[in-house]
Amino acid sequence: MAARPDVPRLLLVGGDRDGTRHLEAAVAAEGWDAWTVSTGADAVTVAVRFRPHLAVIDMVLPDLDGLQVMRRLRADRPDLPVLFVTTIAGVEARVQALTAGGDDCVTRPFFLPELVSRLRALLRRSRPANPAASLSVGDLTLHEPSRVVRRGGRTLALTMTEYELLRYLMANAGRALPREQIFERVWQFDPKSSSRTVDFHVAHLRRKVDADGPPLIHTIRGIGYILEER
Repeated sequence: MAARPDVPRLLLVGGDRDGTRHLEAAVAAEGWDAWTVSTGADAVTVAVRFRPHLAVIDMVLPDLDGLQVMRRLRADRPDLPVLFVTTIAGVEARVQALTAGGDDCVTRPFFLPELVSRLRALLRRSRPANPAASLSVGDLTLHEPSRVVRRGGRTLALTMTEYELLRYLMANAGRALPREQIFERVWQFDPKSSSRTVDFHVAHLRRKVDADGPPLIHTIRGIGYILEER
């Protein structure tokens, strides 16, 4: 399949045959392109040509696990949004997938309209809402039209979730933000059992943002985090 440059492209990795067929039909109704593969190796190969805007990845695959596939895809596309599908019910499985770097996670069997809504939300988050907007705190700048983030003269390579997390912190610079509020606004669903996920992503973001300058991201004990110059 040749990738059409003017429409969103979704890469489906794994999944049961019936569920995949229904999802393909649903995203086609949205006007999107979809390409389905059954193995992680095929996903990595296809992504080079297809250049997906989103990926839906089964946690369990015949050759690789879903996390390995995500890492290999993001070696080329660090900001690629990834939604995981798992057969393990409960909040813990979802938190595990998010903590590992996924942007969202659903449990099979899933409600198809809800999954498509989640994909729409990921696509909106991956594209700048205000083409003229930019944020700055000290020598840290975030330019929404290009999604380029710089600290001093250094460009930061961020995943989509790290970008959204940083944008939320910068938009609320100087305000102490509770972990639950951060999770609800950045990940956009039930904040229950969210602290571990937020802490994990903040720790990774700090390593990039504060690597070569005075710390800008600070922990507020018992509350959450604040981004500000001190």
